[in-house]
Amino acid sequence: MIRFELAKPKTTTEARALAGEKPGSVFKAGGIDLLDHLKEHLLEPPRVVDLSATSLNEIVVESDGGLRIGATVTLAKVAAHDAIRKSHPALAEACGSAASPQIRNVATIGGNVLQRPRCWYYRLEEYKCVKKGGDVCFAIAGENRYHVIFGGGPVYAPHPSSAAVALVASRATFLVEGSKGTRAVPADEFFVLPEKDPARENVLKPDEILVAIALPTPPSKSAYAEVRERAGFDWPLVSAAVALRVAGGIVEDARVVLGQVATIPWRSLPAEKALLGKPVGQASADAAGRAAVTGAEPMSDNGYKVELTATLVRRVVASLA
Repeated sequence: MIRFELAKPKTTTEARALAGEKPGSVFKAGGIDLLDHLKEHLLEPPRVVDLSATSLNEIVVESDGGLRIGATVTLAKVAAHDAIRKSHPALAEACGSAASPQIRNVATIGGNVLQRPRCWYYRLEEYKCVKKGGDVCFAIAGENRYHVIFGGGPVYAPHPSSAAVALVASRATFLVEGSKGTRAVPADEFFVLPEKDPARENVLKPDEILVAIALPTPPSKSAYAEVRERAGFDWPLVSAAVALRVAGGIVEDARVVLGQVATIPWRSLPAEKALLGKPVGQASADAAGRAAVTGAEPMSDNGYKVELTATLVRRVVASLA
């Protein structure tokens, strides 16, 4: 790695000021993804601003049943929190499934949401892909068995965050602090398709910090599940979060969000439509699974993700019956 300064501010205002003093500075939460970037020279910042001493590590239960989760709360703390496990089990499961116990005790929910793609072409210094300012996505003609079946072009790297999948399903809001104050961004508007900007995955500006995540009053039911190649430390091949509001046994509102199959956490509107007005059961689960892969465009080596996605959505919906 190159040499860099390490700053440890006490407030987010001080953190933004320190980062602004030296262009190219970066913020650090748990540092899991940042360390990889430094070692591969994907980032060479003059200053790293450590957010661990700021007051972003609390979980607050609101009077209406909603939640506010600070951006530096660890994945382990989110997964173990009694109120989250009760009101938003999909989020608790997504955070509790990520990586390994050692990493979950250090990695933060904000860092998990903001982590960069795990595409091997992006991660290797030698490849100047589209995401790094080049003009070629090497996955198109290369190894693409882990890449996307939705939302690809000109980049085909899947979004890696499991927590983000559950947060979009839960109708979360991201609270972002910058030089112009704090703004609230709905989770399903926070992530950016590569056709809009191939170098970015979200709307966060260089001078902004993700400070918290707000969760509204919980849905009637929610669940999350994923499929990995191995049960140990690994990223999912496919994940899915489903959140339903049910009244009288009938689905009044539905969110079906897919992970690791698209360049952003992917809302499946066809699957949601298949559930609305129906009782939660095997028939609606089957319909949602079939609908979830509407419009899928697999690449040369990842066609297996189509059936895997349909099966996983069916299982998650059926688990809520």
